[in-house]
Amino acid sequence: MNATEALIQEVIVTTRHPAGRVHIAPMGIRRHGETIVIAPFRPSVTLDNLVASGCAVVNYTDDVRVFAGCLTGRRDWPLAAAARVPAPRLAEVLAHTELELEQIEDDPVRPRLLCRPVFEATHRPFQGFNRAQAAVVELAILVSRLDRLPAGKIAAEIDYLRIAIEKTAGPREQAAWNWLMERVAGVRVRDPNSAPSSASADR
Repeated sequence: MNATEALIQEVIVTTRHPAGRVHIAPMGIRRHGETIVIAPFRPSVTLDNLVASGCAVVNYTDDVRVFAGCLTGRRDWPLAAAARVPAPRLAEVLAHTELELEQIEDDPVRPRLLCRPVFEATHRPFQGFNRAQAAVVELAILVSRLDRLPAGKIAAEIDYLRIAIEKTAGPREQAAWNWLMERVAGVRVRDPNSAPSSASADR
């Protein structure tokens, strides 16, 4: 695997079931040449929808509330029609890429969906990095793995990520952080010694 193939981009993937229901989920994607690889863990709504419909949209956004919202039951984000595929895109994004499914590398745990970009568009400029945005994305990944990580590791990582929130967060980042921390606190309230099944299951 070369450096490009190892790079994971944290994005929002939108899919539509053939029956019409839209699903919005945070995902890590990889690029393999011109191919975009999506590899959700089973069970996954994104996996089911993409296989059934043969398409998806990758959304590039700096609004970390979408990442946090999808993991905390807040999925009602504005949508817009895509140009070439039936799946919609998020209305407020920096850019998006429309995909058609070309090949499935099946696996009982984490199949790889190899997709071909058929349309790309940029909607507004990227205006710079913010440490709090990265901290929220990292916390979102932790929240999606609460059933697989030791409690001590989760607590230590949160303590470190909180530094960036306290120093650089704006209203959006603070809201997203609070949603995710409510999820973490809820897990501890239910059972201090264990965590529930992973939130990544509905990706």
